Amino acid sequence: MNVEPKVIAAISSAIGYYLQAEQEALYASQQQRRAQPVAMLSPFAIAGRQSAMDVRWAWQMRLPR
Repeated sequence: MNVEPKVIAAISSAIGYYLQAEQEALYASQQQRRAQPVAMLSPFAIAGRQSAMDVRWAWQMRLPR
């Protein structure tokens, strides 16, 4: 099988560009994930929201009446 050196060079450069583009896409998606704000979960905030939901549920069930 006789393969020209130009064909081999073209194939290897295409593979190199493909791998480089794949790495750049992975890097971009990681940077995008890092840019998103991280939600701070405070146990006091969670308890307050739960309390508010409990009060709302009680009013919806008409328990205070």
